[in-house]
Amino acid sequence: MSKAAELANLIGNINAGGGGVNRNVLINGAMNVAQKATSSTGLGASNGYFTCDRWKAEFDSTAGRLTMTQDSSAPSGFANSMKLACTTADTSIAAGELFLIQQRIEGQNLQAFAKGTSDAKPFAVSFYVKGNASATYVAELFDQDNLRHVAKTFSVTTDWTRVELSFPADTTGGLDDDNARSLDLNIWLHAGSTYTSGTLPATWASNTSANRAAGISSFFDSTARTFFITGVQLEVGQNATEFESEPFDVTLRKCNRYFEKVEVTAGSYAHIAYAYTTTDQRAVLSYEKKRANPSFSFDNQGDVIVFYNGSSSDTDPNWNYHDAGPNSCRVSITLTGVSTTAGYATAAYVNGSVTYNIKVDAEL
Repeated sequence: MSKAAELANLIGNINAGGGGVNRNVLINGAMNVAQKATSSTGLGASNGYFTCDRWKAEFDSTAGRLTMTQDSSAPSGFANSMKLACTTADTSIAAGELFLIQQRIEGQNLQAFAKGTSDAKPFAVSFYVKGNASATYVAELFDQDNLRHVAKTFSVTTDWTRVELSFPADTTGGLDDDNARSLDLNIWLHAGSTYTSGTLPATWASNTSANRAAGISSFFDSTARTFFITGVQLEVGQNATEFESEPFDVTLRKCNRYFEKVEVTAGSYAHIAYAYTTTDQRAVLSYEKKRANPSFSFDNQGDVIVFYNGSSSDTDPNWNYHDAGPNSCRVSITLTGVSTTAGYATAAYVNGSVTYNIKVDAEL
């Protein structure tokens, strides 16, 4: 796109109520942050956030399997993309099968679209894609608050191309002004007749399953199939504008609102605690403010030693997280087979050569 065309699009979006800084309501569209993993294999049996933060994979009933990675292949101006590579094909597609990647968006981040009012604004979606061969997929906006949707097909070739899609304003169905899931951007890559036997809704309409992914190719048609995507943007306006780049630390903070991996490396302390009772050690875990009260998981627990009374230790404590709030929670470390003296200071120390990860999750 020429600079003149880009400026014209930006001015048009400003006139429509968009434009300016912070215009991209999506997070991690450049696929720079991947706290969960940089690669995940054998995907297809269950839904989840597997690699690049804020991007969820949804599956239903397919026998197809894939590997998802944060990849270094990217168009000019980008360093990363999300790569999907089919590892098990599924060419016998049952009616209810589906595979899509999506980002779920809080309603309070979408109020500029004025959806459901007489002043409703259009939606502009853009991204870069490529694959191993030509294919056709679908981009869908799905209003979770009112069960309405709109969708368009897009093409993939063997070269990086920028897709620019304009979706109309919707004067029906406002989006809730809260921290819950209100709108999904869905990239449909595989679906059965339950989702493909109708006609794509070119304008906003009440949800009809048969219309959601009409006209798509199947990502699982061959183990040679690949799909790359990056530079994903959703903004107010009739026209897509240049991708809004931002510093890595800004993107990371936005991602941490939903998921944060608190890393403690070998040879350092995971928690400074105190002995509440002879076997119950208490500590406070702090983290960046979350969208909602989070849940917790952790790995490499067996490599954490609890020191107490100066030198003694327990190499297999039980860990529990309680009273989770947006900023912190209480950690209870229960010793096994040994005891401390109530009131003594204790510390959880990471042993060995691995990193102890505390995963704090408040995803939509």
